[in-house]
Amino acid sequence: MNLQYKQLLPTDFDANSRVWIYQSNRLFSWGEALQVEEILNSFVEGWKSHGTPVKGFATLFFGQFVVLMADERATGVSGCSTDSSVRMIKILEETFGVTLFDRRLLAFVVKDKIQLLPLEQLPFALENRFIDADTLYFNNLVATRAELDNQWIIPIRESWLHQRLQLPSSPEQPVNG
Repeated sequence: MNLQYKQLLPTDFDANSRVWIYQSNRLFSWGEALQVEEILNSFVEGWKSHGTPVKGFATLFFGQFVVLMADERATGVSGCSTDSSVRMIKILEETFGVTLFDRRLLAFVVKDKIQLLPLEQLPFALENRFIDADTLYFNNLVATRAELDNQWIIPIRESWLHQRLQLPSSPEQPVNG
């Protein structure tokens, strides 16, 4: 699976640009993905904060992740402009019958595909070697452009899940401890 995405990000956005990632509970079809991109582009073109245009970017990565970014050097994103982005995400949910706000559904790269696992099933997945400390995890909690560049797709051992799952600290140790 090609996980290259950085070259698709705009180069003129500050490293501190705010980022929001919304993960779909399923892959969008090609036709849906094209419609999602149209909705995202239309939203960004009209995105305003207190009447001033927001320098924004939005796209669908890997057919499953809506990435929204705002470069706040010129215009800050505040309550109303954030609310408008949430309304747009809710429209995507209603239009396509997906869930985009479920933070307990986590995404991993397993056998060269994106697999979703509910948070409560991670111990079982770990015990049965479906995932391990080196499994790539989509850290959708990234909040800035710099974090999106460097901390979005990372091995579980480098994420907040490492401590929660009590993973071994070295790769040579058995997964079950």
